[in-house]
Amino acid sequence: MDISIVIVNYKRKGLTLNCLQSLYATDWGDLSYEIIVVDNASGDNSVEIIRWQFPDVILIESLVNLGMGGGNNLGFSRAKGKYLCVMNPDTLVFPNTIPTLYAFMKANSQVGLVGPKQYNPNHTVQDSCFRWHSALTPLYRRTFLGQTVAGRQDLSRFLMTDFDKESSSEVDWLLGSFMFIRGEALLQVGGFDERFFLYFEDTDLCRRFHRKSWRVVYYPGAEIIHNHNRESAQTPWYYFFTSVTTRTHIVSWIKYLLKWKGV
Repeated sequence: MDISIVIVNYKRKGLTLNCLQSLYATDWGDLSYEIIVVDNASGDNSVEIIRWQFPDVILIESLVNLGMGGGNNLGFSRAKGKYLCVMNPDTLVFPNTIPTLYAFMKANSQVGLVGPKQYNPNHTVQDSCFRWHSALTPLYRRTFLGQTVAGRQDLSRFLMTDFDKESSSEVDWLLGSFMFIRGEALLQVGGFDERFFLYFEDTDLCRRFHRKSWRVVYYPGAEIIHNHNRESAQTPWYYFFTSVTTRTHIVSWIKYLLKWKGV
């Protein structure tokens, strides 16, 4: 098996179905592949609809919500491909996206993980490759402090605003919405750290790839569309108490700092 695609669904059946449709429109050529969908205990009719519309998909039903990392790990446990492709349900591939990434990896044996250029639905380029967080980057991204001089400088560094996104380059880390991974490298590094239920699981994985001397590369020769609905960096202060997403982000940030002893 050449490629295993893993998609984790949690109450996003419409997006997941669109994602699957884009995969079935891929120009696979001679590549062998399998598509694995992990349903993270959605509690709706996602499983029935996916099974009905895409009977060839390997569908795994988790009894509990394992989070993004845990859900992907469950998919990895069933995967047979030499390469693994992690896709969020809100991503769409073009017919040549995956074959292009496969060819890139075959030609670059030191690359353990590669990510494509990502477009917003309005076709503007999305931030998908980053430098490491500073201790305050999440705070700058989530609050008005991002408008301070220090905040703007840190976010400019973090978001790589000085980088030409038409150029391929080794980077610190890649957005986990779409990752094309060498299976050999994943076996050496290990899957996602399930302590990160949501957020920082992608950053942590990339850091571990670097630690094992595998290259992490942004490659704009392949492209996807990502219908990303990130909460504004200007989160009102009271969201720290009322928003589950914001609290989850902060908790994962603290876990990340503790694991890596700061940054």
